[in-house]
Amino acid sequence: MNLQVEKLEKNMAKLTIEVSADELEKALQNAYMRQKNKINMPGFRKGKVPRQMIEKMYGPEIFYDDAANSLIPKAYSEAYDECELEIVSQPEINVEQIEKGKPFIFTAQVATKPEVTLGEYKGLEVDKVSTRVTQKEVDAKIQEEAEKNARTITVEDRPVQDKDEIILDFEGFVDGEAFEGGKGENYPLTIGSGSFIPGFEEQLIGAEPEKEIEVKVTFPEDYHAEDLKGKDAVFKCTIHEIKAKEIPEIDDEFAAEVSEFDTLDEYKADVKAKIKEQKAADGKRKKEDQAVEKAIANATMEIPDAMVDTQARQMMDEFAQRIQAQGLTMDQYFQFTGMDREKMMEEMKPQALKRIETRLVLEAVAKAENIEISDEKLDEELAKMAEAYKMEVDKLKEFMGDAEKKQMKEDMAVQEAVTFLAENAVEK
Repeated sequence: MNLQVEKLEKNMAKLTIEVSADELEKALQNAYMRQKNKINMPGFRKGKVPRQMIEKMYGPEIFYDDAANSLIPKAYSEAYDECELEIVSQPEINVEQIEKGKPFIFTAQVATKPEVTLGEYKGLEVDKVSTRVTQKEVDAKIQEEAEKNARTITVEDRPVQDKDEIILDFEGFVDGEAFEGGKGENYPLTIGSGSFIPGFEEQLIGAEPEKEIEVKVTFPEDYHAEDLKGKDAVFKCTIHEIKAKEIPEIDDEFAAEVSEFDTLDEYKADVKAKIKEQKAADGKRKKEDQAVEKAIANATMEIPDAMVDTQARQMMDEFAQRIQAQGLTMDQYFQFTGMDREKMMEEMKPQALKRIETRLVLEAVAKAENIEISDEKLDEELAKMAEAYKMEVDKLKEFMGDAEKKQMKEDMAVQEAVTFLAENAVEK
């Protein structure tokens, strides 16, 4: 195999790969052996037609595609290893020459890893995040927990109130005529949920069970049913059942029931500590995000389109795996959403670009600050992973090759670069 490398604009490169005529001949013969049983010719039994006869009748190019497809992967793989370029995209293959008795020549256009010129990345200004916890926040959290532990009771001695769960019949009319889809029987509805069009649920507040009530509404201009957009309507409603949540009293007994503490004061102190801890974690993430964003904005790099395309395809694959775990195929997802592969790819490209820029800048920061991950640090991380997966460290290491360990070290260095940017940022 012979290789020529041509550097192109915007971090692209063209590899011209030449495979010997002998290798091409072997590939053509193998193509013939694979296809001969599928070719019929008068005077010959199936699978016994000589290659020369087939090529004479159909032309030698009958085996070209098959031969090219068998040669390209191996030849490209060898070129990939030989060229010493950091290739970051799938190759765009173009066959330049394929002819019996001559070398097979094809090109592979690829994106190469861009160089990053860092701007300011130390002392970046970030927002100061307060971890102060108010009594109001504590009370709200405890109230939320109380509502989670509420029991639902049937109410018979009062009209409908906000947040009640009701069972109702309804029928809608426009200009005195009932319209399609406007009728429901024994329909469950939570008042304040926003399930119905604006104004509907609010007018049910104060309604008494088994008494008909008229609800007057106007359909929004962007309503999904074309014939109802902007129309005034009247709904005749009858409520059959009212259910309300009975919230437990917030006292020592409640605290003992929902926590490990015996008193309400102890429970409140714990809730406060947890809110503070959460605020600190959120603040740390916000500080990191802002520092990374500003470091990216200050850096200079030229990202090839092919690199973005490759990243977007990878994100598509990741998304497909996630929805597959939920029992959906991509085809089903596209059917439900009205999306298609091309549209989804385009929508993912900005996020793909952002992901690439982030990774490249953080790698550049790690390099500039000599952030390297020792074998000891890697072992510590592997020990954590082993514990999470409930397996022995040595067993985990057996499943990991040198390439996986190298990638893991790079990922850890990138994360340390994030920490470095945040620690060296200035809160304002």
